[in-house]
Amino acid sequence: MAKDPDTQPPHDPVAALELRERVAELGGGPPQAHAGGDVIAKLEQKNAAALAKLEQVGRQSAHARIELLLDPGSFVELDRFVTSQCADFDMQRKQTYGDGVVTGYGTIDGRRVFVFAQRPDVFGGSLGWAHAEKICKVMDKAMEVGAPVIGLNDSGGARIQEGVAALGGYAEIFKRNVLSSGVVPQISVILGPCAGGAVYSPALTDFVLMVEKSSYMFITGPDVIKTVTHEEVTKEALGGAMTHNEKSGVGHFACADEAAALAMTRALLGFMPSNNMEPPPVRETSDPADRACEQLTTLVPENANKPYDIREIIKAVADDGVFLEVAQHHAKNIVVGYVRIDGHPIGVVANQPLVLAGCLDINASVKAARFVRTCDAFNIPLLTLVDVPGFLPGTDQEYGGIIRHGAKLLYAFTEATVPKVTLVTRKAYGGAYDVMASKHIRGDINLAYPTAEIAVMGAEGAVNIIFRRELAAAADPEAERARLIADYRRLFASPYKAAEFGFLDRVIMPADTRKVLVDSFDLLRNKRQENPPKKHGNIPL
Repeated sequence: MAKDPDTQPPHDPVAALELRERVAELGGGPPQAHAGGDVIAKLEQKNAAALAKLEQVGRQSAHARIELLLDPGSFVELDRFVTSQCADFDMQRKQTYGDGVVTGYGTIDGRRVFVFAQRPDVFGGSLGWAHAEKICKVMDKAMEVGAPVIGLNDSGGARIQEGVAALGGYAEIFKRNVLSSGVVPQISVILGPCAGGAVYSPALTDFVLMVEKSSYMFITGPDVIKTVTHEEVTKEALGGAMTHNEKSGVGHFACADEAAALAMTRALLGFMPSNNMEPPPVRETSDPADRACEQLTTLVPENANKPYDIREIIKAVADDGVFLEVAQHHAKNIVVGYVRIDGHPIGVVANQPLVLAGCLDINASVKAARFVRTCDAFNIPLLTLVDVPGFLPGTDQEYGGIIRHGAKLLYAFTEATVPKVTLVTRKAYGGAYDVMASKHIRGDINLAYPTAEIAVMGAEGAVNIIFRRELAAAADPEAERARLIADYRRLFASPYKAAEFGFLDRVIMPADTRKVLVDSFDLLRNKRQENPPKKHGNIPL
């Protein structure tokens, strides 16, 4: 009986070594010895030393990472014998089967996914033409069959020895990232240093996960920066996990170690459909749909200037209190992430009164807009919790372009056609009221608590402007101001004025929040809405 050629050790000793590594990583014994054993032994020692060096800093081999990510025994490797065809710089003598990247497919929770994992022990994980072709092949297959793509990135950038071929390889990947965007979920897990071209592909994907103290992303490293600008900066400060999660917003998750990053990837995919033509996966839940949220009765303070944690509302309405927060370290004045309500995945966008009083600023607007568009692309309904006093004032915000960046969130909510439920928990002032998924920008069901305030601005500021002359002429200006503020709040700073216009569908009691949300999303389950035909819109940049 003919044997499967993929399982036969080739005569090339390097190929035999590659097979030995794979068998060893999967828990099997080494293949039988054959000619060239001395060469193999030397190569094995060299490879073992490289892997040991990785393990010292908490990094694992490509196959070990894939095994942690996928369901046990589900991985099918593709193109394991592909080699570089570069003949320059004596590269033909350094060929390695697989060319520094492991590619294939498997399952996560029984659902098909495609994966590639770069090998930092082969040319530092650098990308050459054959390396890129392997990645492009799994990306193409993912698009053809409608399955997510997960990249385990650990690369020093373009392989210098291959010159423009390496640059062309990167461009081929970038092209596929763009064409796949909004069609299949793309997740990038950064598991080591990624420099130069190696960072642009992750930036084009839907989510970026990084590992603290071992993964880095930067266009140019510390040495180049020192040479060009004379700035001295460490790798961690320049492009570490917390830098990109807190400051730049490039990273969406900062994980303690590789195992945590891969577990988070699995959890994240649990909220996503396999492609844009499918609904997100539903899970059975024992959490009653009509469960009362008694803890919300007193959560929102009567004092409009007193903060509270909006995440308490999110967790109270979520199935079993589970909330997967996205980008939690960046733009903390807005909270985004995923919950399940009655088993169905829901994307949440919520102002955070604990930070900047919940004001919208540049970073919060961009963060929320990107999240809204991701949810809309993959058919995930949106819950918006509103407690916003307005846009953050100041010259820094104006010079930084708060007008165009704030417009991104307005654009994203208006463009979204997924079910949208909005709940005003306290303040909804000025233009920020409009932007936060109001009825006017196609909110489907808009709700408010009885103590919510919906107005152009706060009562104090409004009275100072409207009744400026009356206050100046009053015998007791402070008493008159207090009376006018109370009148304004009663007439305009309550949810009932908005409800009279039909801008709110219901005013609900806090304890009924989960029950009402379950009913609202159930009502909208089969919503049908399409945007006008066009090539694409021109989102503010």
